[in-house]
Amino acid sequence: MKSFSLKSSLVVLFLSITFASCSNDDEVQAPAPTSKAALVTEIKGPATGKVNEELSYDVTYVVDNACAEFDKIAEVTIGDVKGLEVLAKYPSEVCTQQVPEPQKTVYKFKSATKGTFEIKFKKSEKEFLTQKVVIE
Repeated sequence: MKSFSLKSSLVVLFLSITFASCSNDDEVQAPAPTSKAALVTEIKGPATGKVNEELSYDVTYVVDNACAEFDKIAEVTIGDVKGLEVLAKYPSEVCTQQVPEPQKTVYKFKSATKGTFEIKFKKSEKEFLTQKVVIE
């Protein structure tokens, strides 16, 4: 009887060690990409538009390395002035393509009222690049 109990205990112990050693602890998840502000060098688009008409502006910006991709356009404040900034997404891996080209994205603007508006994008840490548009 002791022999059967000892064998059963050893089998259970062996099986539990086997299952525990086959877990997925060895899988390493890649770190999430990081997002960083990119500085805008140029805004091109129409100077006039109509109420409720969507206007498109080509926004050129520079990134730190060639692996960066457009992430989104976000609001930013410099001092007490509000504007927009382009955020670029950088992969967590080391980038071997170090010479970046200026990148472009399209910003859409639409106004429900008449007036003169300023579209401001972050040009540096202290200033905006401004595009004026008159909505008639």
